[in-house]
Amino acid sequence: MMVSVDVFFVVAGQTSATLLGRYYYHQGGSSKWISTFVQTAGFPILFLALLCFPKSSGGGGASGDAPVAKVAVIYVVLGLVIAADDMMYASGLKYLPVSTYSLICASQLAFNVVFSYVLNSQKLTGLIFNAVILLTLSDALLGVNHDETEDMSGMPRGKYLMGFLLTLGASGTYSLILSLMQLTFENVIKKHTYTAVLNMQIYTALVATVASMVGLFASGEWRMMTEEMDTFRSGQFSYFMTLVWTAVSWQITSVGVVGLVFEVSSLFSNVISTVSLPIVPLFAVLIFHDTMDGIKIIAMLIAAWGFVSYLMQHFIDDKKARKAERVGYH
Repeated sequence: MMVSVDVFFVVAGQTSATLLGRYYYHQGGSSKWISTFVQTAGFPILFLALLCFPKSSGGGGASGDAPVAKVAVIYVVLGLVIAADDMMYASGLKYLPVSTYSLICASQLAFNVVFSYVLNSQKLTGLIFNAVILLTLSDALLGVNHDETEDMSGMPRGKYLMGFLLTLGASGTYSLILSLMQLTFENVIKKHTYTAVLNMQIYTALVATVASMVGLFASGEWRMMTEEMDTFRSGQFSYFMTLVWTAVSWQITSVGVVGLVFEVSSLFSNVISTVSLPIVPLFAVLIFHDTMDGIKIIAMLIAAWGFVSYLMQHFIDDKKARKAERVGYH
């Protein structure tokens, strides 16, 4: 049941957050640091969820039975890496159409396979390797497709390439974060409770939010907020609600992502993240009128093929596990 809830959180939250993030830029927003800030700033709402899991059920503290100082250092390091990753994602979303951005994000699965193998002892099979190759090929097609030199905002070719590289780098960093979280749960926290999941999300998001605020004020972009609000095409109230619901959507996504890392694995969590791959571009075509040319369609089909390859491997592993369990029971 919890895995099903987490899957819903990831798919629904990621789809809405990505579309709202692009809507912010589409309506006249331009601050990358504000976009970075809202990706983690909604973490206080998780304290409400934390109240639903009493401390007596285990893992009520930030570290469970693990050394508090050690866990605190891990949270700080992960939070800073998350802030940098959010910045790259925000920049990529500014420079790319949503459909292209979403397809490039599929590369995070390929990165995660590597990190899971190195850090989490995840076995590599033919089907998983096939998924990596196909998703890499999907991204390569988008990378060489420079015919699309402008999006709805008139973005030049150089910005397109910068957006491509930043999004690709963000996908790799995101995969590393998931593997490090799994490593932390397995070797440091060692608490099998959902409170541990919420603590991981709350404290890393707190650090990332503080880092984003420092960047926002150091860059001077905080002065742009009043001007952005006044010039936002759909109005001031729409500007405020866009930022609020973007923040909420990212927190819903993050809880689902961390929950799947905790319940299953970082690789499985990343696979579920790619479920929104065919969903976001379709909404982007309808809402933002992004072009869906032949190259994007081919890239989407190849990425879907890679996704199915991983699901087949997961099905095979689950079937073997159930068979072994029945044999052990008898």
